[in-house]
Amino acid sequence: MQFNPKAIALLLSACVAVITTAFVSLVPDVPRNGLLIASLLSFLSSYILVRIFLEFFFFKQINEIRNNLKQIKDGKFHLRKSAQNPLKNINSEISDYVKSKQDEIDRLKELENFRREFIADVSHELKTPIFAAQGFVHTLIDGAIHDKEVRKKFLKKAARSLDGLDLLVQDLLTISQIESGDIKMHFENFDMLALCQEILDQLESRADKNEIDLKITRRYSDPIIVRGDYRRIYQVMMNLVSNAIKYTRSTGKVRIKFKEVNGKIRTIVQDNGRGIPKEHVNRIFERFYRVEKSRSREKGGTGLGLSIVKHILDGHNSEIFVESKFKVGSKFYFDLEKATFIEHVAEPVDEEEYA
Repeated sequence: MQFNPKAIALLLSACVAVITTAFVSLVPDVPRNGLLIASLLSFLSSYILVRIFLEFFFFKQINEIRNNLKQIKDGKFHLRKSAQNPLKNINSEISDYVKSKQDEIDRLKELENFRREFIADVSHELKTPIFAAQGFVHTLIDGAIHDKEVRKKFLKKAARSLDGLDLLVQDLLTISQIESGDIKMHFENFDMLALCQEILDQLESRADKNEIDLKITRRYSDPIIVRGDYRRIYQVMMNLVSNAIKYTRSTGKVRIKFKEVNGKIRTIVQDNGRGIPKEHVNRIFERFYRVEKSRSREKGGTGLGLSIVKHILDGHNSEIFVESKFKVGSKFYFDLEKATFIEHVAEPVDEEEYA
């Protein structure tokens, strides 16, 4: 049986009227007209009071809760603030709970989409070196192994493919360990200038091979002391400078600069390479994201370098920034805490020589 405010009010009012009339009839010498009036008054007053209570304080809130549940089911739920009415408070508590669960569901959906895309990306990235090495090895097995020149050539290519596969796995492990907290940052004071000079020494031959002018813009008379994890910041700079060399045209320039900003040391890696189209700038730190997929693979790399950079700097409470103009060049920079015992970055000398 379905009840509504009117039916419930009529039923309760009739009960009240019967009980009131029964009590009044116990009084001696009460005329029938008096009993009738008492019955009607008790019925009407009870009906009005009960109807108002049910309509405005009970059923209205029940209907609001029902409408909210319908909106939740339709995915159009909006949180409503509660008043002092107990039913409204219950409605608000339900709303808060459902809102939190809806947020959790949304996050889980995002994680599921990320997981699906990540698995697809990893599968695609793993497939390329595996198939390449597999093709070279099968070619040798099918008879090419007897040709000494071909054998050596194919084995070198297979080795390069396997080296690329190993590098990809190592990068994946690095990101996984940083995210899970297995890799802890070991903070210490170190010379950022010396670190960058070591990077330049490591990459000098690669830059010379591509006819790229690679240097620190100025000579500093004193060290530039920052606080951070030396090994991880070395990894950051190696990725940034390697990318700058990789995507800078021949006879181009790659420069490393330092600047003090709000008490921190800003390290800048700037090139005059091909630049990054505006629509890609916000996505280059995503795993496996490549601006030009085919050309990027030709130049090597796992597509995880900038993602690793972002994770490492997150661990330093810092952030990697990029400014880029397509076909003009790019500038990557980040800030690190300056060591407390260094008052300022030393003024440069011999500016013309190192400009």
